[in-house]
Amino acid sequence: MPTPRNTPLVTLEIDGAIATITLNRPEKCNALSMGVIRELQECFAGLPGSVRAAILNGAGTHFSAGLDLSELADTSTAEGIQQSLAWYEAFSRIQFGRVPVVAVLHGAVVGGGLELASTLHVRIAEESAYFGLPEGQRGIFLGGGGSVRIAKLIGFSRVTEMMLTGHVLDAREAHASGLVHYVTPPGAGLAKARKLAERIAGNAPMSNFSILNALPLIAEQPMSHGLFTEALMAAIAQGEPAAKERLQAFLQKRAAKVMPGH
Repeated sequence: MPTPRNTPLVTLEIDGAIATITLNRPEKCNALSMGVIRELQECFAGLPGSVRAAILNGAGTHFSAGLDLSELADTSTAEGIQQSLAWYEAFSRIQFGRVPVVAVLHGAVVGGGLELASTLHVRIAEESAYFGLPEGQRGIFLGGGGSVRIAKLIGFSRVTEMMLTGHVLDAREAHASGLVHYVTPPGAGLAKARKLAERIAGNAPMSNFSILNALPLIAEQPMSHGLFTEALMAAIAQGEPAAKERLQAFLQKRAAKVMPGH
């Protein structure tokens, strides 16, 4: 049964400094229509300043089964390009925004769903999660930035193999390949995400901003440019009042030490 028009395609719940954002199209396995993409962008653009970290998950049994293929039936070449540009804009706002995002991935994380997941900063896969790029079998090509983002995560050779053969990775394979950072038992992903999001939210805001925005830029630069960018960002971050307070806490032995398992 289709989602009623008055039902949001993306829901938002704020608890303290943590926002939980949910793809809310379970009857379509959270397929990514242009409506979902627009609501995602609006949701992230409208997060209040009190939010310091976010969790993104999917309602129902799947994170996202990918692009809503019904929208491609009558799409012209020009319209297809505009659709990709809209995805790029929405995903850039997420990846290079103010708020770090933790993903909870379960069930299908396929095609456009995997492209969305690759924009997120920390990825948790429940053991039910599986990852695929079926574009080769559908007669299409990645159009939401996956040829860049996913290839940066696991290498273009693995992306090539997945697209050509339809090879689907399970959660453990995805973890081994570097596609996800953590694997949890079924149903445990959200609790893990909350724990990580609370830790992230406790970081200095400028540190989080630097990690989200400067680190990817440095990775693309020649070494000399990257080192200079790093020096500038380090000086800016350490000049912030929050950094001064944290450094004093460390020097006065009031800060937690770095320990294994954290």
